Amino acid sequence: MNQTKEELTGLFRNQRNSLAIRVWHWLTALGFMASISTVILGSTLFKVKENIPVVVESVVQKGGQITHDQARNVAHVYSDKIWDTHKIIGFVLCFLMLSRIIIEVTQTKNEKMSTRIRTSLLLYPKTENEKAERDTYVLVKRGYLVFYFLFILMGLTGLIMAFDELPILKPFKKTANSFHVFLQYGIYLYITLHICGVVYADLHKNKGIVSGMINGGN
Repeated sequence: MNQTKEELTGLFRNQRNSLAIRVWHWLTALGFMASISTVILGSTLFKVKENIPVVVESVVQKGGQITHDQARNVAHVYSDKIWDTHKIIGFVLCFLMLSRIIIEVTQTKNEKMSTRIRTSLLLYPKTENEKAERDTYVLVKRGYLVFYFLFILMGLTGLIMAFDELPILKPFKKTANSFHVFLQYGIYLYITLHICGVVYADLHKNKGIVSGMINGGN
């Protein structure tokens, strides 16, 4: 396959991002930020075990009396509110994941991820720098696929937990919870690597990646 040097060294810079992808990207980023915030709050400030003494102390200071179980119930109310919010955000993220699949199916051929990966693999670099550029591009795109896979699994396990009262799902609740907790670390790792990689690339030879996800790219 014949190609120009620009095709090999400008894979990141010359890529267009459709409006649908850009909107989806930033909505999903906000969704994950909100979800992670609820996890942090639910695991720290609103953790039931840590707040039981606080409830007891507050009631006693006001001259009242409260048992440990009563204090636990009060502390649980605020914890439940945080996790209920987390659940709602999870529904939104599930909708966004479904939307991403629809976007991929309905996009033009040149904007499909599968086409971009396949096209990049058909390019034959002539120098080590060009090969590194091509390989990095393919690695990033395949990284997206790993992220989407984790995203789907997180959504499915979250839905099982959200509707665990259904007889057909109740037996899978414990397993789903374990997987959900484990998978979150994969999501955190990907988000960290993604942000660091984008910032590094934008500050060096692939300037414009961030703005491309805002205005669409070249």
